Amino acid sequence: MSTIQTLKTKLPKAALLASMAALPFMQSCDMGDRATAQASMMSSDAASKVYVEPGKHDELYGFLSGGYNGQVSVYGIPSGRLLKIVPVFTQHAENGYGYSEESKAMLNTSFGNVPWDDLHHPKLSRTDGQTDGRWLFVNGNNTPRIARIDLSTFETVEILEIPNSAGNHCSPYPTNNTEYVVAGTRFSVPINTDGTPAEAGLDEYKEKFRASLSFIKVDKESGDMNLDFQIMMPGFDYDLANGGKGPSEDWIFFTTYNTEKAGTLKEAGASQNDKDFLAAVNWKLAEKYVKEGKAKEMPANYYHNKLDKNSHIAKSEVKKSVRFLDPADCPGMVYLIPVPKSPHGIDTDPSGEYMVVSGKLASVIPVHSFSKMQKAIKDKDFIGDVAGIPILRYESVLHAEVKEPGLGPLHTEFDGKGNAYTSMFVSSEVVKWSLKDFTVLDRIPVYYSVGHLVIPGGDTKDPYGKYLIAMNKITKDRYLPTGPELAHSAQLIDISGDKMKLLLDFPTVAEPHYAQVIHADKVAPRSVKFYELEKNSHPHAVKKESEARVERKGNVVRVYQTAIRSHMTPDNIEGIHVGDTVYFHVTNLEQDWDVPHGFAIMGATNAELLIMPGATQTLKWVPTRPGIFPMYCTDFCSALHQEMQGYVRVSPKGVNTPLKYYTGEQKPAL
Repeated sequence: MSTIQTLKTKLPKAALLASMAALPFMQSCDMGDRATAQASMMSSDAASKVYVEPGKHDELYGFLSGGYNGQVSVYGIPSGRLLKIVPVFTQHAENGYGYSEESKAMLNTSFGNVPWDDLHHPKLSRTDGQTDGRWLFVNGNNTPRIARIDLSTFETVEILEIPNSAGNHCSPYPTNNTEYVVAGTRFSVPINTDGTPAEAGLDEYKEKFRASLSFIKVDKESGDMNLDFQIMMPGFDYDLANGGKGPSEDWIFFTTYNTEKAGTLKEAGASQNDKDFLAAVNWKLAEKYVKEGKAKEMPANYYHNKLDKNSHIAKSEVKKSVRFLDPADCPGMVYLIPVPKSPHGIDTDPSGEYMVVSGKLASVIPVHSFSKMQKAIKDKDFIGDVAGIPILRYESVLHAEVKEPGLGPLHTEFDGKGNAYTSMFVSSEVVKWSLKDFTVLDRIPVYYSVGHLVIPGGDTKDPYGKYLIAMNKITKDRYLPTGPELAHSAQLIDISGDKMKLLLDFPTVAEPHYAQVIHADKVAPRSVKFYELEKNSHPHAVKKESEARVERKGNVVRVYQTAIRSHMTPDNIEGIHVGDTVYFHVTNLEQDWDVPHGFAIMGATNAELLIMPGATQTLKWVPTRPGIFPMYCTDFCSALHQEMQGYVRVSPKGVNTPLKYYTGEQKPAL
């Protein structure tokens, strides 16, 4: 019943006339009340969709890159709860990664031990074009590397350096069955295939700078990586990549910019051409050419670091050569497709027919057809070539253009229901459009300046079109202020219906560039609860307290120590001298889930250890002055956690203090 009808039935005539004068105000209040009530209902509905009650688990895992922190953050989705930070390319004082003697080698490179990198793109391993939950591959952008995280332990277990590359941004994109992960160089650099020093003047960019596309073979059982071959390419900048699916699964596509080969002020110099290129690479044919002996070998120098699963010790192998292919010698292997200038994302739809290219400066989103590309290749519908690589005619490969999508398209993913979703950086929105008629269906504002977005499985053959996460670059007023630096904002959006609905804002760690989201039941059942002590093959492990000891050889002292609730053995040590190199080899004897032990000693100049049940970790310490130095467990493990402590006595150099160690009952000097 309307407000005026209510008044007619309940008020006498005189009162009605008086009330009519107040009607606009009353209608305004009525509308305001309804709007407030509606907003409250919508807020309540959104809250119920993201609420995960205490003791219950999230539906999905979200793996968000950390950008300049060199790590991966793991979130529960839809709650947005931070579950874990996985250190990859960056030392992590929380658990000793990169500090412990076992993990230091993970960060070895041809430049030395590099304790940081810029991690942009996580990619899950795949089986038959769908995520399988075994491994997560991530890229190091600054010092070109690819790392593999074992999702049974959420540990970084392998890092492979990429030679002939600079700015490993276009990485690490898997093929449909994880036969390969690929990497393209963002910065072209001088490359001499004869192994002589690759040095050139900066004014020689157009003549001497080249690029490489790297194909890293992945062992289907162990996940171990091996740089199989590289393809030498023109000296453009290679931005992002994605593999085909179904009919296009033998191909992988790379966006390029700076086809002008500008060496300075690229914001202007790299935007002169009306079109840049999409490089289409037939990786199956490339593999065939390698097997036929078409690849040449060149000297190289790069590191391959692996963590042994039983000893938990990382070891480095230095590689000295790499095979490469030249597209000019390998017909049919690579083609160039013109695309709007300064493209970012290249995304193939679940069917594998459409390749969507997001040109950051374009007013349309071009959708290319794989079948049209095949026809253009068959018909030799070329408009020229670059370094022997044919250029296909734009119109011959184009299927459609999405008109007026928004400003600054960056990246597209799919919901598996015939729709695509594109992030718009400049206009701060996500745009939904149809893969049937290529018209815009919906748009939703995001806060602010969205970079990448992710849909669970949205880059695979089988997307889960329920949620979308927008990863925004600018936060401004979304959260309580924290000084000049603010947390980046992620926004969870419901895409299950015709209209997109914002469900949740949650802050993220550092700067996520891209993410992967996967059903929890593909990962959680394989999660390791503890390491079996009997399988611990660490050469300095002690598997029972009776084996604990301290040994000296010259000025090197090794402490073979155990940790179990709630004491360390030994917990009193004497006979250490200033300048000794002391190694604490600490074995966690627990065989229970979620009972790590920490270890720290006053005066250590590295970090603590965090030792998982059944594992052994080592802290190196060189005391620089005499005194009594407390050591203790840093991880709260029991009611008597505070009592889990001990002392090391350090004597002046040259003083003949005998070596003694004990727990509870003092032992005679050795």
